[in-house]
Amino acid sequence: MTDWVEVRRGSYHDSVTLMRVSRLMSERPGVAGAMVAMGTEPNREMFGRMGFGVPDEAGPDDLVVAVRVADGGLDEAREALDALLREASRPPAEPGGLGAAPARTTGSAASRGDATVALLSVPGPHVFPEAMDALDAGLNVMIFSDNVPLAEEIALKEAAARRGLIVMGPDCGTAVIGGAGLGFANAVRPGPVGVVAASGTGAQQLMCLLDAAGTGVSHVLGVGGRDLSPEVSGRSALAALAALDADPGTELIVLVSKPPAPQVLDLIREAARRLDTPVVFALPMPGEDDLTRAAEKALKALGRTAPEWPRWPSSRRPARAGGRALRGLFAGGTLRDEAEMIARDAFGRDLEARGHRFTDFGDDAYTRGRAHPMIDPTLRLEALRDEAADTGCGVLLLDVVLGHGAEPDPAAALAPVIAEAVKDRPDLAVVVSLCGTPADPQDRDRQAAALRDAGADVFASNAQAARHALALVEEPPAEGTSR
Repeated sequence: MTDWVEVRRGSYHDSVTLMRVSRLMSERPGVAGAMVAMGTEPNREMFGRMGFGVPDEAGPDDLVVAVRVADGGLDEAREALDALLREASRPPAEPGGLGAAPARTTGSAASRGDATVALLSVPGPHVFPEAMDALDAGLNVMIFSDNVPLAEEIALKEAAARRGLIVMGPDCGTAVIGGAGLGFANAVRPGPVGVVAASGTGAQQLMCLLDAAGTGVSHVLGVGGRDLSPEVSGRSALAALAALDADPGTELIVLVSKPPAPQVLDLIREAARRLDTPVVFALPMPGEDDLTRAAEKALKALGRTAPEWPRWPSSRRPARAGGRALRGLFAGGTLRDEAEMIARDAFGRDLEARGHRFTDFGDDAYTRGRAHPMIDPTLRLEALRDEAADTGCGVLLLDVVLGHGAEPDPAAALAPVIAEAVKDRPDLAVVVSLCGTPADPQDRDRQAAALRDAGADVFASNAQAARHALALVEEPPAEGTSR
């Protein structure tokens, strides 16, 4: 093999583009490894972990190309990479000529149209002035960026409250405003349910279940994962509840969150009791409804009947995995939390001692220098292969989240790895929680069929997938007993 490392001075591409280029290069015949990224310190560390030596002079404004290719294939690899970067750099066609000069500030962009929301996705440490500019222009703000200092989040939300606006985020990955999806959002039908979400994938699971039941959403207002922390104290959640309560198209509200601070949950519950619109809570914590049961409760409150949630069982029937471990490999943090909560309810607190593990590959610890696993599945696919090779693992539990912004065809990468794993391990069970709708760009039903045919049992309900996986591992304790 030959290592090719090149520094291209001042050549910038956004990180998501470079993640896709890296993956496409890695998938080429004869290429054993590839990474194309800006020369930032986190990226330099990743190059090092892959065994590539990066010249000291490469800086954060320089593009670093590193490819490990079979001897004799270097020229072809160079041509392929240059073609991918040219395609990524090609500007979109602009009807009617060059048009007006682009706006240079958020405020000046707002003055050119009748927008009501600004979506910001710049590095978190630099988002504060842009968000304040948007608020000063009278815009509600969705902050997709993460790593925003906590004090700045509080200051932005206080400034929004003074102006009668809402800050969605920081780290707000999903919203639906009047039928328009922002960030990672599924294609769902309009309907009477408003969602306040301190969890992106939690909101996506809920809206997809409602869609499967023939019900839709009016709006999904993301508030950011820290909004229900003691420091932020639900500032945006309270504003979102009030906004949905005032919306004539919203008949019921569902609040979705990772486990909130107890005192903040009490505050939110008290505010919900004062609304005219009924509120259902979906919280992955003991004593609370999981996402599927919350969807069923919402449907019942609307006078509708919950369906049999879609599932696509595999024809495989591996032996029960009693005594072996369940390994959950998730892209969605709330879906991971829900699965672990269900496992702890079934088997007690000693999951780790039994070898059971639930990992969120969308956590900051795994996305440093990488795109989210809903965009770039590489790291999770590596973990899937490693876990499948561990004979102590009896069941693999995965989530696949579809929708705008997510991987265009996740089954194309995931199904072959599942098929290889179950071929090598006929005793291994694979269970997939598939969050999506038939109208999503990836086509939920096509994805489900590919994953099923690869050997996985596929469920539209994350909670049902988790319970099915647990049933394959071992029987829960008898009623009235504990472990």
